[in-house]
Amino acid sequence: MTESRAISAAFGGVDLHLDIRGSGVRAGLMGALRDAVRTGRLAPGTRLPSSRTLAADLGVARNTVADAYAELVAEGWLTARQGSGTRVAPRAAAAPARRPASAAALPWQRARPRPGRPLHTLHPGTPDLASFPRSDWLKAARRALLNAPHEAFGYGDPRGRPELRAALAEYLARSRGVHAEPDRIVVCSGFAQALMLLATVLRGRRVREVAVESYGLDVHWGALTAAGLRTPALPLDGDGTRVEALTAGGGPRPGAVLITPAHQFPLGGALAPERRSALVDWARTSGGLVLEDDYDGEFRYDRQPVGALQSLDPERVVYLGTASKSLAPGLRLGWMVPPRHLLEEVLAAKGDIEWATSALDQLTLAEFLSSGAYDRHVRGTRLRYRRRRDQLVAALTERAPGVRVTGIAAGLHAVLTLPPGTERAVLRAAALQGLALQGLDAFRHPDTPPGRDALVVGYATPTDSAWPGALDALCRVLP
Repeated sequence: MTESRAISAAFGGVDLHLDIRGSGVRAGLMGALRDAVRTGRLAPGTRLPSSRTLAADLGVARNTVADAYAELVAEGWLTARQGSGTRVAPRAAAAPARRPASAAALPWQRARPRPGRPLHTLHPGTPDLASFPRSDWLKAARRALLNAPHEAFGYGDPRGRPELRAALAEYLARSRGVHAEPDRIVVCSGFAQALMLLATVLRGRRVREVAVESYGLDVHWGALTAAGLRTPALPLDGDGTRVEALTAGGGPRPGAVLITPAHQFPLGGALAPERRSALVDWARTSGGLVLEDDYDGEFRYDRQPVGALQSLDPERVVYLGTASKSLAPGLRLGWMVPPRHLLEEVLAAKGDIEWATSALDQLTLAEFLSSGAYDRHVRGTRLRYRRRRDQLVAALTERAPGVRVTGIAAGLHAVLTLPPGTERAVLRAAALQGLALQGLDAFRHPDTPPGRDALVVGYATPTDSAWPGALDALCRVLP
């Protein structure tokens, strides 16, 4: 009777899976090893388990395995050397099959042009990733791992680790003026997850529209649209979003508003004080919610700190924050502070357990905050980014005096207003120079008519060594 069985042999901490077929163990073992080598699953040079180890895993005599190995060595499949053990023999790479010259390539076989990687990138929304504090983060991770309770490695609370929520409550209250008790903070896998959770909650409350700013990120509008919500755009001017449009006759009647009040993205201004008050008044009288995206609140330069809008009414404003700009987007760590009456609905949307954010990363960030390393890192990067901003302004004053720079009092990017009708030409020239840039039009809501020609320049994105070259390339393409 023919048998087929799969075994896994462990050797040196490595597992070897073999599918042995046939009634004879020796013949089946040889066939399984040939197949594994032929298909490339066992690469040349791979060390196999000793005959004693493999025999024990198979439950057969050691001589059976030794004889199989010896025959495969004789056939050239394996090599055996004293002190090196038994390994897969080296093999010449198979020559690729040649297609007849007359054969036409299928569409997916034709060579496609690959866009070249830009020499410099000035895209907004990303910090200098080379400045990530690796040593301090590693120290925090070690302390967090050593001090972590056993239960931290189980299925966690959907609100997130209590250590991180306690550290965030202290930090947000101190640095941003947020009213945030630890038990009402919800840790999320970045801003995107927080927004999707809120979209689910709003749909459950029969909300059909979430008003957004006329310039912003299409991925945010897309997440809301994917949840079945319409996104009417609110106009902007020099004082920020014109919130009076929420109450004007014939204007949108949304159930919520998504806004960046401390530093509008991408135009860069702060929402005027009277409009902050008017927005909160609208939420109170209409029963609506304000979704406050405080994406880069730590980075301010020439002005007094603009506190979180949430402090005006914690029961009508959902505060949303992230470590993407202050540390790195790859951490996928964000948080929200919902009103009390919304907390259970948010947790229900998230589920009964924490499934998206690593407990160890949460514990590390908690340690990073509590030890003061986060504050030190933010202060250091704030100084570096301010120097870059000043260098940008000085270079433009000297080399492109016709370009006006705005939105520079805070954040990681600046808006460069161009002469009318030149935005596309500048972007084309930048691409030819190997410089990745984005125009203001890329951030315009589809319902918003075209506005001024401008660039949105992320001066925080390059590394320190790449920044001078990126700045020089920018100045060369400006009119």
